[in-house]
Amino acid sequence: MTTTLTLDALAAVKQKQQATWASGDYAVIGTTLQLMGERLCEAVDVSAGQRVLDVAAGNGNASLAAARRGCQVTATDYVPELLDKARRRAEAEELTITTQEADAEDLPFGDASFDVALSTVGVMFTPNPQQAAAELLRVVCPGGRIGLACWTPEGFVGQMFKIVGAHVPPPEGVPSPLLWGTEARIRELLGAGAELQIERRHFPFRFRSAEDYFETFKAFYGPLVKAWAALDEDGRRSLHSQLVALADGANRNPAGALTIDAEYLEVVATRR
Repeated sequence: MTTTLTLDALAAVKQKQQATWASGDYAVIGTTLQLMGERLCEAVDVSAGQRVLDVAAGNGNASLAAARRGCQVTATDYVPELLDKARRRAEAEELTITTQEADAEDLPFGDASFDVALSTVGVMFTPNPQQAAAELLRVVCPGGRIGLACWTPEGFVGQMFKIVGAHVPPPEGVPSPLLWGTEARIRELLGAGAELQIERRHFPFRFRSAEDYFETFKAFYGPLVKAWAALDEDGRRSLHSQLVALADGANRNPAGALTIDAEYLEVVATRR
């Protein structure tokens, strides 16, 4: 599936997306996902001294993981507030990373500038997937690797987005970001330029309860913050009840707290 939007329409979508991810405080959610960055660095098998680009880095999970392994890391995102938090996290751990505000569909780097490019549940949200994938391939040197972690449509986060989208429809003409969590789409986007290894993984979300999960995401997760603000009282009641029911149904913790194994696709693409 390709985007059907004009360049002006794409720019408008990006502006709205940027405002969405800047709302709330994604870093509160993002910090809990640190394990995904660690696992991705191991899957890609990063080595000390490698030049690593973290695309749509958010507050820097993959960036910090690569820096801990001695890499030369550049973290990019189009939300400067998140990059500032990534920088502060690195400083607190006495790690060195470079941060640069950048659009994942128009990376400000030359061809073959990096040994590795990473993105944990970030690049999947670009409105023009073909362009974003082309940029990942362009900036990585031949033989270099691209590592991605993308939520699957069938998994918990994929189902959460479907519920939110049923209450506040996404922009028309923009392919679903959840397609990045399917093997067919990854092969379509990257298969012509890279050898692919694709695995399904699970990240454990842990909260006190389904209600605690909902309140945390409603307060801090940009897409849910925006959706909540756009709904009337009936819509809010419906969204709340469906998301809490989703979390309760996915809970595997018999002790009363909430533990949800959220499925994602782990992709390692070696550029030809």
